[in-house]
Amino acid sequence: MQRIRADLHIHTVLSPCANVDMSPVAIVQKAFASGLRIIGITDHNSTLQCPTVKKIADEYGIFTLMGAEVTSKEEIHCLTYFDSLENLQNFQDYIDRNISKIKFNPALHGLQAVLDTKNNVLEQIDYYLGTPLKVGYEEIEETVHALGGIFIPAHVDRIKFSLLSQLGYVPENIKADALEIYNQTPLVQFLRENGHVAHFSIIKNSDAHTLDSIGRHTSLFMIEKISFNEIKMALRKKFERMVITE
Repeated sequence: MQRIRADLHIHTVLSPCANVDMSPVAIVQKAFASGLRIIGITDHNSTLQCPTVKKIADEYGIFTLMGAEVTSKEEIHCLTYFDSLENLQNFQDYIDRNISKIKFNPALHGLQAVLDTKNNVLEQIDYYLGTPLKVGYEEIEETVHALGGIFIPAHVDRIKFSLLSQLGYVPENIKADALEIYNQTPLVQFLRENGHVAHFSIIKNSDAHTLDSIGRHTSLFMIEKISFNEIKMALRKKFERMVITE
């Protein structure tokens, strides 16, 4: 088995809360310098920046999990990832059908820009991407899995936008591939307080909105090779694959 270092929760300049220097090129270069072999691109309620990041990351030998951090109607953040551009686009269509398009104020929230490999602006999204979808987290999970994707509730113990903050608890029977905990929470503390979900893989990521944050909090994947299916098996603790929280 290989030990592969990964940061699966990175925002680009497309996210309304990310710094303007979070371009695809800069993200990949920082990931490479940080020794990451796998990165996850998870902008708020949009997958549109993923293809460009993947194209650049491929040149650096970095595997890209393409997806989004989706906000459910309960205001729970959910990490979603897909194995192909086709399924990624299908999920983007699902987001587009279910997001309320509230006018965006760039003075408050930044660019919300889709960039190409040379940092040229291809598109600016003119509605606020931080708006919750009209569907609940359980329907989002069902949609992700119907597309063969990976579903991970984000920072489940954070004081906002999490399962714990919105529901008051982390459901034992949630149909997730893993759980992400807040990157400042010690794993031992989380499991002591939430032992009923110890059967899940527990991961940490940077939730990077700035370049300096990329790779600051990571997880180690024990897998045979780097691929979408191997990552999914590790998250699900299948066939001796596993994830170790750093």
